[in-house]
Amino acid sequence: MASDFTDLSRVCVCGGDGGAGCMSFRREAFVPKGGPDGGDGGRGGDVVLLADAQLSSLIDYRYKHHFHAERGTHGQGSRRHGRDGEDLILHVPVGTTVYELDPTTMVRRYQIADLTAPGEHVIVGPGGIGGKGNIHFVTSVRRAPAFAEKGVPAREHWLELEMRLMADAALVGMPSVGKSSIIARISAARPKIASYPFTTLVPNLGMVRSKDGSSFVVADVPGLIEGAAEGKGLGHEFLRHIERTAVILHVVDVTGGFEGRDPVNDLEVIDRELAAYAADLAVRPQIVVANKCDMPGTEAAQARLAKAAAERGRPFFAVSAVTGKGLPALVAACSGEVARLRSTITTSEPVELLNEQLERKRRQRDTIVKVTQEQRGVWRVTGDAVERMVIQTDWDNDESITYLQHRFARAGIEEKLKKAGASVGDEVRILDYEFDFEGTAPTQEAPVAEGASIEGGKDLSTTVSDNNEEDI
Repeated sequence: MASDFTDLSRVCVCGGDGGAGCMSFRREAFVPKGGPDGGDGGRGGDVVLLADAQLSSLIDYRYKHHFHAERGTHGQGSRRHGRDGEDLILHVPVGTTVYELDPTTMVRRYQIADLTAPGEHVIVGPGGIGGKGNIHFVTSVRRAPAFAEKGVPAREHWLELEMRLMADAALVGMPSVGKSSIIARISAARPKIASYPFTTLVPNLGMVRSKDGSSFVVADVPGLIEGAAEGKGLGHEFLRHIERTAVILHVVDVTGGFEGRDPVNDLEVIDRELAAYAADLAVRPQIVVANKCDMPGTEAAQARLAKAAAERGRPFFAVSAVTGKGLPALVAACSGEVARLRSTITTSEPVELLNEQLERKRRQRDTIVKVTQEQRGVWRVTGDAVERMVIQTDWDNDESITYLQHRFARAGIEEKLKKAGASVGDEVRILDYEFDFEGTAPTQEAPVAEGASIEGGKDLSTTVSDNNEEDI
């Protein structure tokens, strides 16, 4: 049914939050100073899209749009680390393309992945990192660290899922030219067939077997009309399903249909619409199929159409979906063209490489720190790594704040602020926290004294915008 077919959907995904590290000290009989033994927090689960050959539509995401993976559990004493959250696997049809959306305008920003083979998967919602327990902060001068890191919350973002049929050949043409009758005749597909326009409202797939034993998948695409590339009729709803096909079977009704259309003009109209929608469709291998050739008085139309096909360098077949005339030759020709094109296709990169590339981009963005001046004496510092440092800090713990100062110093944030023009006493904002810039970090042994360079815990009303080009 048409209501069960969904080929475009938007979903909001978020990995699981990371668990907090534990601040704990070993306590047992006859060991008065056992030392720190706080375990790490568990990592949050990932949201993963998995291409599933058993699915034929995105119907599962029509009504449910928000998906959140399991969070990691907190660390505990005795060096017991928190459990990692379980990944959330979202099954999508083979042929699904994933796009990142702008959270404000909901416009596509860039393509994340194109899942074209069963089993391909991509991580679209990485889980948050778990916080480290206090066992990680022991140094020669800090023998009993009384702080631990908080877990990092995962980032929520919107995706658009677009499914395009994975077919070798597509039947295209005006409404009521007999595309559904042809696919029903040459395959086991049983689409709805009736004598009125737009009987087919959803694409249909059929497996076709030729006499030589080879097989290919053919798609019956709903009828197109002039202006389809601009969205008229069913327009963009189904033109996307032609993009992956290797061969286009252009079906033309030589009788002219109810409107008495000219077959050659129909050929030209659909050609223009395909080219307007995607330039590469204009040069896609195409076979012209003159249907309903069993009807009397169509000989002249067949001859004109055959001449037009020859001028365009396209094979021409006169067929009848009712009697089966010409269909075996059409199937053989289409099978041979599909086999030829398959031999020229290079093997795509494993999806694991895609996940590695995405992870490498995330790590590269981690090192980016941007300093911008919001107003006189007020500076905004942004960047995944520096923001994560702030999120993981326990603002009720002086030792944790001192450790954050040293992390800032090692990351060169103070130098970046100085180069940008920040002066002593200026206000520095990171996320929803504000800091007083002093220009120097305390020594490792020194506690945070009154008037030191960081003053935390002050929430700001300013909304922080993400200056990075990509969020994943």
